[in-house]
Amino acid sequence: MKAIIPPARWAAIRLFAMDVDGILTDGTVEIHSDGTESKRFSILDGMGLVQLRKAGVATAWISGRASGATTVRATELQIPHLVQGRTDKITALQELAATLGLTAAQIVYMGDDHIDTAAIQWAGIGVSVPDAMAEPFAAADYVTRRPAGLGAVREVCEHILAARRPPLAE
Repeated sequence: MKAIIPPARWAAIRLFAMDVDGILTDGTVEIHSDGTESKRFSILDGMGLVQLRKAGVATAWISGRASGATTVRATELQIPHLVQGRTDKITALQELAATLGLTAAQIVYMGDDHIDTAAIQWAGIGVSVPDAMAEPFAAADYVTRRPAGLGAVREVCEHILAARRPPLAE
């Protein structure tokens, strides 16, 4: 069982960066006979990312493979930082942090495979999903209850948003 992340750590987050396949999707890519591909994205996850944008938290998708379906969904959700075809996730994340003037403590990174492990370890809060590979699973500070592609990203969004809300008056 992973330790509980204190609300102050979630409240410090200014960037939620994540892998795509196996995080925003269930990891399945359908390749059709005409060479096109399709992916399934959760509407719950999408709404969480929209709510983060409205709350002033930046989002980034860092994918090891380029995908037209990923580009379309990122455009639809107005994801400001889309990096595709980069397997060196830690370098991509650190470059983005430098560009945005952010420290590791201000970043959540979420991934599920070995190429995500260094980014999970570097980020202020490293997140994985229940069915991740062993290395990123072990490196994560937090493992979602919901599975990849079915609300796992939304779960993280909710932690960030809840920590940013002012406490209710008595």
